[in-house]
Amino acid sequence: MTTPVFTAPDAAEDVTRMRRAFAAAARDLQVSPSGQEVWGWQGRTLGRRAETSWLRLVSAPSEKAGGRLWEGTALADTAVPRSVPRPQLRELLDWTCGSYGYCAELTELVTTPAVVAGSPVLDRDPGLPDAWWRDLRAVSRALAAVPTDREAVRQSWIDRNFRRFLDIDPPRISDRTTGHADLHWANLTSPALIILDWEGWGRMPVGYDPGLLHAYSLTMPTVAARLRYEFADVLDTPAGRAGELVALGQLLQACSRGVHPQLAPLVARRAEHLTGVPAPTP
Repeated sequence: MTTPVFTAPDAAEDVTRMRRAFAAAARDLQVSPSGQEVWGWQGRTLGRRAETSWLRLVSAPSEKAGGRLWEGTALADTAVPRSVPRPQLRELLDWTCGSYGYCAELTELVTTPAVVAGSPVLDRDPGLPDAWWRDLRAVSRALAAVPTDREAVRQSWIDRNFRRFLDIDPPRISDRTTGHADLHWANLTSPALIILDWEGWGRMPVGYDPGLLHAYSLTMPTVAARLRYEFADVLDTPAGRAGELVALGQLLQACSRGVHPQLAPLVARRAEHLTGVPAPTP
């Protein structure tokens, strides 16, 4: 089984704070939440059904609130073509209360289930049909054509972290594309493909999105092999391998903080396969 990382905050006061802010957003947006709470990465987000919509609250310390992550969903709603299946944004609300900033997104309700709940990592073979894989490739091509100046993955991160997490010199990335930047199995639905959570989308190294999804598939070798087959034209190129290494480096950074313990050795092994150099163990 995978280790859940989409959980409520550890501190009870943060749980209370998030629930109060969520209730305030629901009142201001004039919707009535119902059903199960869905927490995001380490309790940073909280979502619930709100009548015929989905209400999602994002929280950050006030000095870090706003900017790229606050704007992502709204910008995707206008810039990304509707051929890329995603929930449509209905209303947006942001405010600061005390030492925290909040952004509430009211979006179209998606009833198709995510491939995995509670973690971005595969815990089973979902048996995805051929049509699903065709749709994922089509979505990737459509998204790659979207012009934007949003940077999802910065060269500065690569320069700072490649030696630490991959033990190789950082490459200079010249081949970039537009992508989702958080492509994992809890952000993809099945049997119909819908892509969730667009806060971080933007420009990134070629190969980053499929490389990241492949890494989250390493617990299920048959799915990982299918993904590599579907995206071989990207991942089996020098630019694609560089983008995949960026994704692996970022995952190894997350693993160094204690998340995905079952995935860490698989990611390290994949990185060593690409570089020929053993990755430092998280």
